[in-house]
Parts: sequence; C-alpha cells; structure tokens
Amino acid sequence: MQSQSLRDRQVASLEKILNLNHASLEPSTVHHDPAAANGLIPKATPILNSDGDPIWKVLVFDNLGRDVISSVLRVNDLRGWGVTIHLNLNSPRHPIPDVPVLYLVEPTATNLALINQDLSKSLYSEAYINFLSSIPRPLMEDFAAQIAEAGTAESISQVYDQYLNFVVAEPDLFSLSLGKETYWALNSANAKDEEIDTLVERIVSGLFSVVVTMGVIPIIRCPRGGAAEMIAAKLDRKLRDHILNSKDNLFSSQGQRSSTTGSTPSSRPVLVIVDRNVDLIPMLSHSWTYQSLVHDVLKMHLNRITVETPIDEENPAKGRTKRAYDLTSKDFFWSRNAGVPFPQVAEDIDTELTKYKDDANEITQKAGASSLEDLQTDNPNTSAQHLKAAITLLPELRERKAVLDMHMNIATALLKGIKDRQLDNFFQIEENITKQTKAMMLELLNDSSKGNQPMDKLRLFIIWFLSTEQEVSRAEMERFEEALTKAGADTTALVYVKKVREVTRMTMMTSAPAQPAQQSTGGELFKGFSSISNRLTGQLPGALGTNFENLISGVKNFLPVNKDITITKIVESLMDPTSASSSAIAKTEDYLYFDPRSANARGTTPAPSQARHQQASGIPGALGSLGPGTQASFGQRRQGFSEAIVFTVGGGSMDEYGNLQDWAKRTSAASGATAPKRRVVYGSTEIVNAEDFVTGELARLGQEDK
Repeated sequence: MQSQSLRDRQVASLEKILNLNHASLEPSTVHHDPAAANGLIPKATPILNSDGDPIWKVLVFDNLGRDVISSVLRVNDLRGWGVTIHLNLNSPRHPIPDVPVLYLVEPTATNLALINQDLSKSLYSEAYINFLSSIPRPLMEDFAAQIAEAGTAESISQVYDQYLNFVVAEPDLFSLSLGKETYWALNSANAKDEEIDTLVERIVSGLFSVVVTMGVIPIIRCPRGGAAEMIAAKLDRKLRDHILNSKDNLFSSQGQRSSTTGSTPSSRPVLVIVDRNVDLIPMLSHSWTYQSLVHDVLKMHLNRITVETPIDEENPAKGRTKRAYDLTSKDFFWSRNAGVPFPQVAEDIDTELTKYKDDANEITQKAGASSLEDLQTDNPNTSAQHLKAAITLLPELRERKAVLDMHMNIATALLKGIKDRQLDNFFQIEENITKQTKAMMLELLNDSSKGNQPMDKLRLFIIWFLSTEQEVSRAEMERFEEALTKAGADTTALVYVKKVREVTRMTMMTSAPAQPAQQSTGGELFKGFSSISNRLTGQLPGALGTNFENLISGVKNFLPVNKDITITKIVESLMDPTSASSSAIAKTEDYLYFDPRSANARGTTPAPSQARHQQASGIPGALGSLGPGTQASFGQRRQGFSEAIVFTVGGGSMDEYGNLQDWAKRTSAASGATAPKRRVVYGSTEIVNAEDFVTGELARLGQEDK
C-alpha cells in the first residue's frame, strides 16, 4: 500500500482541527471525491449536535494560517466541515455570538492580544484555539494572565499546538513561507544577529512540524559549516529533547507511522539539509516542464495563477480580462501533467479533448438528444432510462470540460510567454551551457532579437558564468556587463555572483545527458497543439481561438535531456550510495550525521550568530562552523534509504522538485516491483521564482558589496 503524501497527512490534520480536534469517522480521502470537485459539498463526517446537525462554526486565521489552509482546501471542503464563514484575524469582524470560533494562528503576542480582545467582546460563543506551532511557555503564561484578568476563561473550550507551520503546494513539496529574503539574510553582512537567530529558530520549528506531520523521526545529514549545520544540530537537539522529556511524545501517539518506533535507521527517512549556495543554477534556469513554466511565466503563488483571456473569443476587439485559476489536487490534468515537458502536455490536452467529445457524443446519442444542453430540456424522444444515466454523468462531464478549458487558457498564456521571451531558445542553450564559448555568449547578449525581457539574458549569463570552466578576465567581464546593460538588464547581481562563483563551483556537479536531446523537425512543431487548433477550435467556450497557428509557429518542440542536477546527485549519494557516482559520493563523504534516537550521533548547538563571524565559507555574512558535529562512520555513509526529505536553506526551485521526483520515479522503476519505492519530499524556506531571486536577493547582496 502506498504511503500517504505530505499533503495527505496535512489535510488529515487540518480536517481533524475543523472537526474540533475529534478524529474523523471516515478516511480523509472521502472528502476529496468527485462530488467535491464538481462543486458539490463533499461527504464530510463532522461531529453532530444533539439535533443531529453539523456544528456550524466560524474559522479565523492569520496570514500563515490562511496560506496553510488555502493551499490544500477549498471553500467547499470547509463547508463540508461546518465552516460557515472564514475571516482574517487582522480584519474588522462583526459579532456572531451564537456560533463557536475556531482559531488557526501563529503563537505571537500580537495574535494572542487579538484573540483576547475577541473573547472580551464576546464576538463568538466559545473558542477553539489552535496554534500553528508550539507556543513558548512565557507567551502561554502571559496569555493565561490576560484571560484571568478579563475573566473570559469559560469562553475557551480548547487550546492545541498543531505543528502545521508549513505550506504544502504539491503532494510532496512544502515551503516554510518565510519570505523571499532568507537567502539575503543568511549571506549578508548587514543582517542583524537577532534576525539570524530568529530565522534559524523559525526554520527549525518548521522542519520539526514537517517531521511531526510525517510521523517519523529521520536521520539528519548535512554538509559541514553554514546555516545547514546550524539548523541540523538544533533540530537534532529539539527532537532529542522532545523524545526524552515528553511522557507521551508526538511520535508515539496513534496515527504515527509504525517505523518511527523501530530502531533500524534504514526504516526511517533521511533528512538532507543543504545551503542554497550548493547550487544556484536551478534558481535561475529556464525550464521546459509544465509546472516550472507556470511558476516562471505566470508567477504561480500558493497554487493560484492569473491569466489574461479574451472577453469574447469570436470578437478579440472587445479586449481581454484577467481570470484567476487554482491548480489543486482535484485537478486530474494538473496531477498527471505538472512535471511533464510542455510539448507532451499539448498532446495530452488534445487526447483529453477528443475523449471528452467522444464521451459527450455517446451520452447524447443514447439519450436521443442532439447535445448535452438538450438533456436538460423536456424532449419526448429521449429514453427515460438513458436520460437518467446521462443526467447522472452530466456533473462529471461539465467538470472535465471546465478543467480542460482552464488548461487550454493556461497553455495559450504560456505559449505567448514562450514566444515573446523565446524561452525555448534559452532552455535549449542552457541544456548545453558548458559548450557555449565566450564569443557565443557575447553574440547572444548583443542580439536584440533574442526575447523581449533583459532578465532572461541576465539569468542565462549567470548560469553560464557559474558553469563554465573557462576563466573570464576582468576586461571580458566588463564586455559582458556592457552588453547586458545595453540590453536593458540591471547587472548589480553580478557583483555578488562573482564572489560566490568559486564556492558554488566546488559543490556543483554536472551530469552528462543520459540520452540525446529529442528535437522535432520544423513540420512537426507542437503537433499536439496544431491538431487541437485544426479540429477543436470553436467547439469549447474558452478554446484557444483562430489565432492559435500564429502563436505556435516557430516555437520548438523538443523534450529535455534526462540528466540529474546537483541536489539530485547529492540525494542519490546519500539514499543509494551503491548506485551513485564516485564524484557525488566524494562530495557527501564529509556530511555530518545526526540520529536523534541515538545517544552517540549528536552535534553541538551554538548560536547561529556566533558562527557567521567565522566566515568559514568565504562569503561575507555567511555562517561558519562551530563544533565538530558528528562524523559519519563508514557503515553510516554507505547506509541506504528508500525515503528522503530534502530541504534547501535560502530558497527552493520547482526545477529541483521536478528533477528529484523524476529521479525517484526512474530509479524505483529500475529497481523492480519487489524493491521499496523511492520517495522524496522537497522543501525550502520559500519557493522563489527566478526574477524574484535575482532582483530581491542577488542584486541586493551585490549592492551591498559594491
């Protein structure tokens, strides 16, 4: 039986909270059935009142609580658990005195003061307070004193620590939602010591919550020095203290995985913590998979994107309007195609549209109607039996049609972005970046016909500069910077990139392609999209329209080469050392080893701000190393794992997530049906797109170093 994904487990935890912390009577999968996807109330099993009705309630959250919930649950899901209205804690709220309130907030002094105000004003009948992470004892004592002073203790029914201060975007992708400045904070000489200490504590708290939600205590591996070692050591101590000091600890309660009590390390996952500087390229690269393109071109945030679509397909002169779309777990097409190269997505849209058309025709013919719309009218020619069957299938067909319409609109927006910015060319060059000479790069930067966004050229140049073995003289660098400036790019980021080049070149691992790049001839460009355009244009509202052929002309249809990036090679060397390359094993040979269940494998936990002053990495402001940690034995270094949690400190990339998932799928298939399937959960302080990383972090660091 396949283990639950991180998203499955977080949804189950949230549903328990929405059920006033009573265990669900049915598995949580019940609440994600087709009925919910069709806009109907899901088959929830909330606890009932004395009259047999659901206990209706108000949900109040802060910003992080909102992000945690909105990434995995929709309004229909909340309604199924009796939530009538959801509100932000920081917004003005009117009294609803007969209804209980359920709070999901971070344990901060500000939030506690606002909750106390609500209780004093008797806005709601009774309060169920859920903290996203463990509330510190001093804060809890202050809150209790406030409650006692106000005399509102009787209004509080529950107070729980929930360990859910992380956002899950995909089944096994999470973010600690710490903002897009963590890389800057951990590498800047200008960041204050208190800020560094607070940031590291928040990262440790978030990782602790992920581990609790997964229900298993991992083995922790990390490189020496930097923030990764600080976080690993502190997390090891936090887990160790929790196991020793908690009579009924979070890993011994019901619902936790059976392997957590086992003493065999191989039955537990490995948590790999690395600093972002191990490889900056995935933060900048142009990708060719569906989810990476959506993230780059459409700026996806919390699984939501905004797409411009024509107001009237038949009359483009009426202008365009913006539409917001949610890409959720209920979206069958996204679930299947998120990690797939874009040309294959095009063909799958074509296949699904054809299948939809055939199914619709079959239903209408059996019922004796000419179209799906006719099934809703009184038609004497329709068979009662077939009509009943057809009406039963109508919601599912409508949902499929809405999903396909949405993805057609998304594909149109992506194609426009690809063509305007020439992303296919940038991607193809990056696939063979080490083969680019200085002259070729300079020519490309000076070519005004290459895309309409200077940022793409800057990203490409940084990738080449970090990857090339060629030495770049000061005069050559000035010529490159001049060309970028002429193209309209801000080269401030290069000041910092030049400083980290030597560090990242030591840790990056390039990989020879496992297969040649597959490129179609000009006549087959985007044949999937072409066939959609020819056969189905105009048949669906919101279809791509008559200008589709113009949009796809000149866009290349090729599949990416099959290669593993640096972080995937690191993970392979730690999960499957017998199959990993000798170069990858050499890079991770010195990784520290922490086992919170062992009395021996433990490290030290100095204050992070102390370590930064050592500057062991050679980067101004970066964290150094204090204390030896624990050197892994030969047996520990060669120990294999079937499951891993990979965490990057300072920003995460959809490219890395996709590459790790591809590796896990590929190696699981190669190891045969009897071997345990490999699974990799990927997370970071924040999932950051390339433009934000360059302008918000690299350029800011470059400005400081000028």
